[in-house]
Amino acid sequence: MAILTRFRDIMASNINALLDKVEDPEKMIDQCLRNLNSDLGKVKSETAAIMAEEQRAKRALDELTAEINKMQNYAIKALEANNDEDARTFLERKSVLAGKEKGLKEAYDLAASNAGKMREMHDKLVADIQELESRKDMIKGKLAVAKTQERINRISSSVNSANNSISAFDRMEEKANQALDKANAMAALNAEPKDDLKDLAAKYDNNSDVDSELEALKASLKNK
Repeated sequence: MAILTRFRDIMASNINALLDKVEDPEKMIDQCLRNLNSDLGKVKSETAAIMAEEQRAKRALDELTAEINKMQNYAIKALEANNDEDARTFLERKSVLAGKEKGLKEAYDLAASNAGKMREMHDKLVADIQELESRKDMIKGKLAVAKTQERINRISSSVNSANNSISAFDRMEEKANQALDKANAMAALNAEPKDDLKDLAAKYDNNSDVDSELEALKASLKNK
């Protein structure tokens, strides 16, 4: 039956594989559950129809079996009444009914097999949905943690980049200090040699002027 093949494919699908195929698993979890529940509704409807077919086939077989047994009992009663012709009639009817029994038995066996498969698929789908429902919050929690970790990773990358920038800044500052020291050294080398004797003479020249002024001041005080 096509319906059995179709729902066998549904049951064969792996829930985790469904989630792996989507770009945003968190948003698709609820959609996946909705799809599975929709499939479950179809499975229930088909299962009920096939179970009803099983019951109908069983009822037809039981009714035929009962009718065969009834013809057998009538034949026995006719023989007990020494009525061979009536017994023959009942046995002929039994033979006709028995010819139909094989076909009804095969129809019932097939219906029972189909109903069993549908019940198995129904129960499996229910179990899968219940499992996914119980795992839904856990899955969403893991996805939230993963997103947080991704943000931390991006921040760490930014911090590492900043550290690299700081290191580069320190290297530039060191080069600037080296350049300044070199410039100061060059300036010192370019300066005129210092004349220590000239400076010493200037010291005494200044003192001579002071001494002269001091003597003049003393003379002026004596004249008063």
